[in-house]
Amino acid sequence: MHPILDGIELVTFDLDGTLVDSVPDLATAVDAALTDLGLPPPGEARVRDWVGNGSLKLMERALEDALGRASSDALLTRAHQGFLDHYARDPSAHTRLYGGVREALDALRDWGLPLALVTNKPSAFIAPILEALGLQGHFGLCLGGDSLAQKKPDPAPLRHVAAHFGISPAACLMVGDSRHDIEAGRAAGFRTLAVPYGYNHGEPVVLSRPDAVVESLWELV
Repeated sequence: MHPILDGIELVTFDLDGTLVDSVPDLATAVDAALTDLGLPPPGEARVRDWVGNGSLKLMERALEDALGRASSDALLTRAHQGFLDHYARDPSAHTRLYGGVREALDALRDWGLPLALVTNKPSAFIAPILEALGLQGHFGLCLGGDSLAQKKPDPAPLRHVAAHFGISPAACLMVGDSRHDIEAGRAAGFRTLAVPYGYNHGEPVVLSRPDAVVESLWELV
């Protein structure tokens, strides 16, 4: 067991960039939504740097890139709905678990540690992705970016998770790939663990000063 788990009674995970590489499917939906509007699709490489703040912010960044300026609210609304429609058709077609994730989640569950999922992804997409990857039974609570009024980096979702399980934040661990995860965890009073392989807008997540970093979640167990 990794030392970061000493005294931990609840582990909360981010989804995109931490447990799964979802960019291929996200990029397909972004490209299709912009194409519908007669705008150039950005492609997977650009989308990879835009993920992490929810689908509306993702499309805001995509539109600004395509237009060379900020978009109108009306155009953003159309583009976002187009993205949601395209993504909903198959949000897990090319989404894959990172190495070591299944083994780590299985081990933590077998140890009796409650697990939660807090993502900025719209909540409607969480269950289909978890089911497609065979992880639907691992998490006692899943929150999306629209589950509460606030989303990461606001600490409210993590505080909600701790209260739901009746566990002190000091005994909770937040595991993520971005500064938003680390900021939310720290503000909520959680211990924080980062993985360096995900989506953090092109900057090393270690700069956010998590309590620990692992190259693979397999190192937890």
